[in-house]
Amino acid sequence: MKLRVISSPLVALAALLAAMVAAPPAQATQSAQVTQAASAASATATFTKVGDWGSGFEGRYTIKNGTASTINSWKVEFDLPSGVNVGSFWDATLTRSGQHFTFSNVGWNGTLAPGASVSFGFLGSPGGAAAVPANCKLNGAACGGGDGPTDPTLPGKPGTPGATGGSKSIALSWGASSGTVTGYRVYEGTAVKATVTGTSATISGLGDCESHTYTIKAYNAQGESPASDPAGATTTGCPQSPLPKHFLTGYWHNFDNAAVELRLSAVPAEYDLVAVSFGEATSTPGEVVFGVDPGLSAALGGYTDAQFKADVATLKARGQKVILSVGGELGRVQVASATAATKFADTVYGLMQQYGFEGVDIDLENGLNATYMAQALRALRTKAGANLIITMAPQTIDMQSTGAEYFKLALSIKDILTVVHTQFYNSGSMLGCDQMAAYSQGTVNFLTALACIQLENGLRPDQVALGLPAGPGAAGGGIVAPSVVNQALTCLAKGTNCGSFVPPRTYPGIRGAMTWSINWDASNNWNFSKTVKPHLATLP
Repeated sequence: MKLRVISSPLVALAALLAAMVAAPPAQATQSAQVTQAASAASATATFTKVGDWGSGFEGRYTIKNGTASTINSWKVEFDLPSGVNVGSFWDATLTRSGQHFTFSNVGWNGTLAPGASVSFGFLGSPGGAAAVPANCKLNGAACGGGDGPTDPTLPGKPGTPGATGGSKSIALSWGASSGTVTGYRVYEGTAVKATVTGTSATISGLGDCESHTYTIKAYNAQGESPASDPAGATTTGCPQSPLPKHFLTGYWHNFDNAAVELRLSAVPAEYDLVAVSFGEATSTPGEVVFGVDPGLSAALGGYTDAQFKADVATLKARGQKVILSVGGELGRVQVASATAATKFADTVYGLMQQYGFEGVDIDLENGLNATYMAQALRALRTKAGANLIITMAPQTIDMQSTGAEYFKLALSIKDILTVVHTQFYNSGSMLGCDQMAAYSQGTVNFLTALACIQLENGLRPDQVALGLPAGPGAAGGGIVAPSVVNQALTCLAKGTNCGSFVPPRTYPGIRGAMTWSINWDASNNWNFSKTVKPHLATLP
């Protein structure tokens, strides 16, 4: 029994000592908890994209001191994707090394007490969902506020839009964007033409027969989505053309050379439009004259003006159109004043009445004055009426820029212009509408990429045709097989059968093709007209 009495106090003492070791005093426990919380807290830098408009964005970083100690200075560094730059910034200083950007506090905002925060901002370009920082560090440690590789708060790209032309208006509709969407903005270039909350819009107040191309961007409080694919349409009210929707043009030689000489009546029915080459200049500025060339007349055994006039009537009776082409490689017709413009209109109209021509083709390869030639052509249309056919045959260099005189002329008379059939030959390599490469003449890429310049810079598809040599002998360079012409037309009209260059959209109204010349086509067994003309019927 004494053993049991003695052992009980020992057991109790041992238990008490164990309890003291296992359970620290309340003050010690509280201190440990504070230390643990302090070690988990940190300073953070959180990125927010305040706005994004495609070509640029506004970014903001908020630095928050989540520690129990005062921060006396801060430095935020991050990487931006290749090609993204920072322009203006505020409330910080900036140093840059490649795509690595470092922002540091200015004198007044470097000190942050526990729990305090401060922000700085900057403008970057270009914008887009991928234009966000990565690898962010705050004072050498991970930012902790999140700088994900994407910006999930921006809306997604709108669905492919459709466009329909109406009377002085164009109606648009598109697929809804993913994500949170406040509304949609309709852009023409960089100009906002409409802002709506739904997925359709009508752009009103346009003119007759105007072509416009639009893109759509969704937006919310964080900025704009990427732009939709473009969509274009033409308002109604276009003048009715006396020519088919898709047609073939050929030049007929009023001179003799190495090609086959032909009476006008020998032109085959495949040619919808025949341009008689050429009306010529006199010593009077703007004056144009025409008559059967003596050399051609002799080669044909005596071809007279009277016979030529009868042949014009024959072609017209078949449904073909005959116009007078002015200029050519050696043509020196000059319209550089109001007086010359009047003389041009008067004399060309006189020739139309005399020979039965139904229009005029401008093929001045030695330069022109867009202002006065436009004046001349408008005066001619006033005389001849709404069925006047006006075509143009510029060289490729003349249609590289809207600032070139030929391009200026085409745009200035767009309301009365029938078609531009650019000479896609004798030019070497040239840039296309993508401005990405110098495409080699004689290829489908050359034809589609250069035609795209006109189609994307103001001319309607029904005012654009492809001009090519009829075969060997017809040009010094750029000769293609007629099948390549067909391939280019299909690419432009349907978006299929293209080369490496794919146009930004389809142009079902592309007008057709032109060849230099009918005589050279005859010299090459009519291969051009017999190949290209049937293909035009397959276009939309």
